[in-house]
Amino acid sequence: MSTEDGESSGRPKEISTEHVHYTIHKYLGIRKLCAKWVPRELTFDKKQRRVDDSEQCLTMIKCNKPEFLRLYVTMDETWLHHFTLKSNRQSSEWTAHYKPVPKRGKTQHIKSHKKVDLEGI
Repeated sequence: MSTEDGESSGRPKEISTEHVHYTIHKYLGIRKLCAKWVPRELTFDKKQRRVDDSEQCLTMIKCNKPEFLRLYVTMDETWLHHFTLKSNRQSSEWTAHYKPVPKRGKTQHIKSHKKVDLEGI
């Protein structure tokens, strides 16, 4: 009697990379995709609002420039990300062929205000 494992027929201890690839892609029908970036573009309405605001400011400057500059307040809006961006490899996911490409994580828009007038306040 021996305590060593003898040769036996059955499942192999190892499987080839090619066989794994075939099983995942052809037999199971899934694929690994990187998430795509969703572009942040201004809509037509937002572009038009910026044009209208700029034209209104130009009109006010022409009427009374010193008073306009004394009262004018600017604001800075900053995008703050509430997550750490992943690399393409880290964000890739296994998906079925019929499912859409996954999208990258979304950001939340938080206004970080900086108000400045003629006195720098």
